[in-house]
Amino acid sequence: MTTPTFLDGKHALITGASSGLGWQFALTLARAGAKVSIAARSTDKLEALAKEIEGFDGRAVPVRMDVTDIKSIQDGVAAAETELGPVNILVNNSGVSALSPSHKISEEDFDLVMDTNAKGAFFVAQAVAQSMIKHGNGGKIINIASVAANRVLKQNIAYCMSKAAVKHMTAALADEWGRYKIHVNGINPGYIVTGINRDYWETDLGKRLIASLPGRRVGQPEHLDGTLLLLAGPGSDFMTGSMIEVDDGLTAHGF
Repeated sequence: MTTPTFLDGKHALITGASSGLGWQFALTLARAGAKVSIAARSTDKLEALAKEIEGFDGRAVPVRMDVTDIKSIQDGVAAAETELGPVNILVNNSGVSALSPSHKISEEDFDLVMDTNAKGAFFVAQAVAQSMIKHGNGGKIINIASVAANRVLKQNIAYCMSKAAVKHMTAALADEWGRYKIHVNGINPGYIVTGINRDYWETDLGKRLIASLPGRRVGQPEHLDGTLLLLAGPGSDFMTGSMIEVDDGLTAHGF
C-alpha cells in the first residue's frame, strides 16, 4: 500500500508544465513527495507554479526548455539535474495542435506540431534516458499522447499523426530500454478541460460534442492523477510499453 508521499526522494521532470495538464502533473507528483523540475519555453508562469508547490512544502525548480530545440533540451535536462540530481521520472507532456482541413494545412503549422509532439518528445526521452543509463538506476518515462493516437480528430491531421508516433515510440523505446530498467509507458487522455479549450465546451458545438460522448461529459485534469501516479511509482514496475486510455469510454465507443 503506497502512502501519499511514496515518491519521496524521486526527481520528476515535467515538460509543458506552464499550463493545463503539465501544471496538474507537477502538482500531483510534488504532493506525492517528488522533487519536480517544471519545464517550458518561458519560465514566467513556472515561477507561480513553483510557489504553489512550495506552499505545501514541495520542492520545484523552473527550467527553461524549448522541445523543438535539441540543445535547449540537453541544457534543460542538465540544469534540472544540477539542481535536483538525476531524473528518475519523466513526464513527456509538451504538445501543440493546429486545426486545419488537411488540404489547407501549411508546412509551417505541420512542422510545428510534428517537431513539438513527436520529434521533441523523442529527444526529451533520449536526453533523460542517457542520464538514466549513465547512472544505472533505471527510471520511469511517461509519454502523454491522446485518443488521437487511435482515432481521427477532424481537421487535426498533424496532431493525429504526431500522437500516433508517440504511441509507437513508447512501444519501441520500452523494447529497447527495458534492459536498463527504464519503464516507458504512456497515457491517452480523452477530452479534458484546460484553459485553452474551456470556452469551447460552453459553445453549441462543444455541447453537441459532449452529448455524443459515452458519459456525456468531459474530464478534468485531475482525472489523470491516478494513472499518472501508477506509472510514476512502484505499482508499474512490471509494466512497460503500455498505453492507458483515460477517456471515459471514448475509445471503446468506436469511430
